[in-house]
Amino acid sequence: MKISTISRHLREGTKNVVRNGWMTFASISSIAISLFILGVFVLITLNVNDIAGQIEKQVEINVYLEVNTSQDQIKALESQIQAIHEVKTIKFVSKEEGLVYLRQKLGESGKALLDGFEGDNNPLNDAFTIEVDDPRNVAVVADQISALNIGKDPKPIYKVNYGKGTVEALFKVTQIVRWIGIGIVVLLSFTAVFLIANTIKITILARRKEISIMKLVGATNSFIRWPFFIEGALLGFIGSVIPTAIILGGYWKLLNTSSLNLNLLMVELTPFGKIAPTMMALLLGIGMVIGIWGSLISVRKFLRV
Repeated sequence: MKISTISRHLREGTKNVVRNGWMTFASISSIAISLFILGVFVLITLNVNDIAGQIEKQVEINVYLEVNTSQDQIKALESQIQAIHEVKTIKFVSKEEGLVYLRQKLGESGKALLDGFEGDNNPLNDAFTIEVDDPRNVAVVADQISALNIGKDPKPIYKVNYGKGTVEALFKVTQIVRWIGIGIVVLLSFTAVFLIANTIKITILARRKEISIMKLVGATNSFIRWPFFIEGALLGFIGSVIPTAIILGGYWKLLNTSSLNLNLLMVELTPFGKIAPTMMALLLGIGMVIGIWGSLISVRKFLRV
């Protein structure tokens, strides 16, 4: 294709966007509204998945040791736990460290409540805090650790705790939330495609005479298609830039709102730098693809003269 021909198609495609005022406005509005709704749900779904992952990662195993466990037994047990394939990290927490942590967690009231429990009066057990490679392996690892007591006398392990029952319920809930989010996004994607494509078809339908005349005077199919191809791409791009800018601008403001504090829940919203490229690629890509596809499908119908 000659450069002059390409230049002509670009000019015509751009002129059509400007010339067809209300129809252009209708197409861009349809794309913008559909992609805005889709984008909001995608944003929510990405954050829900991220938060669910953060909550799952906080699941850990606490192995409480018997009071009279010797240092040699503690070291041997640590080596055995570390040898378990699914164990990612293991940290020894002495009962003195446990008491300090408990005081910090309870705050000012805890200081008075726990006063006098230092030294030999400390009722806490030494413990190991264990993080596994995959939160879903926590029950398996806990069972393997409990089995380390078998045949030992005295037994070094007092109790293995990982929130049995609660953890399994947590995994089920997070999985259901993920699937619901994905389902809503998929349904909204199909709805957006349908609405946008039909709006663009109506835009092209209003110009069927123009296409028929060009065909009758000898214009080739590709010569007719290219301006509409460019017009559809421009409509899709403009219509997707608007919701992308609004969503990302609003999300940026939300992240920087001083009143937004999720620290008590031990979770954070997905960082802007991680969410922005995904949202831009998704919305801009969908907008342009649908714009081009809607234009080409609609024009093809009127090329059979």
